Order: sequence, then structure tokens, then C-alpha cells
Amino acid sequence: MSEKINDMFVDDEGFYGRFGGAYIPEILYRNVENLRKAYAEAESDPQFKAEFDRLLKDYVGRPSALYRADRLSAHYGTNIYLKREDLNHTGAHKINNAIGSVLLAKRMGKTRIIAETGAGQHGVATATVCALMGLQCVVYMGATDVARQQPNVERMKMLGATVVPVTSGNQTLKDATNEAIRDWCCNPVDTFYVIGSTVGPHPYPSMVAKFQSVISEEIKSQLKEQTGRENPDYVIACVGGGSNAAGAFYHFINTPEVKLIAAEAGGKGVDTDMSAATIKLGREGIIHGARTVVMQTPDGQITEPYSISAGLDYPGIGPLHAHLASTGRSEVIAINDDEALRAAYRLTALEGIIPALESAHALGVLDRKQFAPDDIVVVNLSGRGDKDMATYLAYRDKITL
Repeated sequence: MSEKINDMFVDDEGFYGRFGGAYIPEILYRNVENLRKAYAEAESDPQFKAEFDRLLKDYVGRPSALYRADRLSAHYGTNIYLKREDLNHTGAHKINNAIGSVLLAKRMGKTRIIAETGAGQHGVATATVCALMGLQCVVYMGATDVARQQPNVERMKMLGATVVPVTSGNQTLKDATNEAIRDWCCNPVDTFYVIGSTVGPHPYPSMVAKFQSVISEEIKSQLKEQTGRENPDYVIACVGGGSNAAGAFYHFINTPEVKLIAAEAGGKGVDTDMSAATIKLGREGIIHGARTVVMQTPDGQITEPYSISAGLDYPGIGPLHAHLASTGRSEVIAINDDEALRAAYRLTALEGIIPALESAHALGVLDRKQFAPDDIVVVNLSGRGDKDMATYLAYRDKITL
């Protein structure tokens, strides 16, 4: 039996077409299998969904606003709507999945939560929900990201989490994920691993996408209320691992007239060795337990990604997005650092909204695509930019709008 999310399927083994699955060592098999069974049971339990929905409404503050950005729309000569995930409690979309995952952990009787984080938004969200539910929390974060995302590091600590700097590799998201997986291998009885994106072995990609699908569910009803139609012409979202894009795309995937655009991190350019544009530069491989598209050397060694955004420098991508891109359902555009910075400053100047650097990559698409005057373009504003102020200030004198 398959869950139809579009005319493409995720099957019982967790494959979207040829991407996905669970390529895991034997030591992880029991953990993953227990999770798969527990999630299947929870998904069909009305009480679980009711508690999830209640917390999204009363604790997170959902629904998040769908805001027509009038001055930005006038600048680009089209109709731009921002899905304001930056207004959620903790300042990003990550809280949606954190609540669902930690509720599942409690249901399984787990008392210790671990997570990886890049920009720190998933770490903050996980630490927040652990504080709410009285659970121990350990967050693995690359040492490079610890240095450039200090506000989020301090938030996690204040929330009671232990933040573990990871010094292997290039000390960013991939390496933090490696360490979290090692921890899970060593502590299978009491520990639950909350993965922050649509990556990892089945059932994580489909589970995280489902928890995030509230984003597109709300877009449809909000757009209907505001414009009389529930389907936009375009939905644009940034992709690192792909959780916010999965949430924004989810309820539109089976509607081909809605064009889906994924903005990945071009870094210094796809023609340099400083990029995280996985779809543009990668090829099929296995990373963190799933078959997907991976940045790698000719002999299969995973290469080090680079992005100005700590949340996008991941050398793989969720199998859903690999599938959407390979089948042509989504268009993937690599947005370079300078384009993202310019887009962030433009949104700030025109709308008084400072976006996260990750979200700025999605906004960067507006300069790369031509939209018609009557198009409705929804951009998922996945997070707020207070965590990125040091970077923004460092480039302030170099930005021309």
C-alpha cells in the first residue's frame, strides 16, 4: 500500500521512485523499525492528531499568516504572497516537525531527545518542545555553525539543552548529523532522534514531510479566502535537506498547474568548489541512510558543501526532492550568496521583514524568473533573520539594490 502524495508514490519501503529507502547498518535496524511501527500507529490515532493540532494552534500560533507583499509585488510586477513561517514560535517552520516528533517520542516512552542542527532553528525548536514536555535534550551542531549562529546556541542552552560542538569534517550540518546518528546507535533504549529535515532512512523523510504539510494545507485555504482560488501559479521554497519545501509543496504536488520551484544554495557559484547546489552538482548515492542525490567525488567520497547559509550547506537532499527534480515536477534554481543577500536586503527595505538567510535564497528566485502580472506567487518565508544579523551586517556596505 502506498501513500499518494502526487502521481508519484512513497511506498511501504520509503521510496519515491528510485530515491529513499533505509540503507542502515544492522545496529540501527531495531531503532528504525520501532520508529516506523510507532509512527504508523500514531498516524492513524485521532488523539495523536488532535494533540498535534492543538499545540500547533495554541503553542506555535498557527495558522501562520499568508501576507500579500504589496511593495514587493509592485517591484516585480506580479502578485507575491509570503507564507510567514517566520512568525511561528521559535521563528521558523522547524517547530512543526519538532512538536510531532517529540509527541511521538513520548508515545514511545523515550526520555532523552537528540537532534542535529545547522542554522540552529531545528535545535532551538527541539529544545523548546523538550522544555515544554520535560525531556532531556542534546543537540549536535558543527563547530563552524556554533561560531556563526551564536544567538541560537545561547537560546538552546537557556532552554536547557546540551549543545555539543562537532569538530569533524568541515564542522557543519553533515557532520552534526553523523554524530547524532552515532549517539542513536549507542543509546537505543531511552533515546529518540528528532531529524530536522526530510532526510535519513525511512520513515523520516515522509514523516517530517507530513508534519510540515500543514504549511501548504494553510496556503490553500488562506489563498482561497483572499483571492477566491486555492491554487497559486508558483510555490517557491529554499532547499537544504528540504523540510520547509516539502511542507510548502505537499498539497500542490498532485496539481501540475502549480509550478514548484526549489532554491538551493549556489554558494560562490556552481562553477566553483564552494557550493551546496546538490541537484546541480550531485549524482545518485547514499547519505545518512537514504538513496538520493549527493555531492561526491568520482570515487564516491562525499564532498564538503559550502553556503553562506548554515541551514543549506548539506551535501545531499531529501529523496522527495530528488524525485521531484528528476521527474521534472519541480524546477531547481541555484541561488548564489550575493543573490540571497541582495534579496534579503530588498525584502527588508520594501516590506520591513528581515528574513533568514535560508529564506533569502527562495526570495532570490524572484530576480531569476519572469512572472506575469496576473500570476500568484507564494514564497515560503521559512524563518526570521535575527540569527543572521552578524552576517548581514558584515555585507551591508557591499549590497546594492
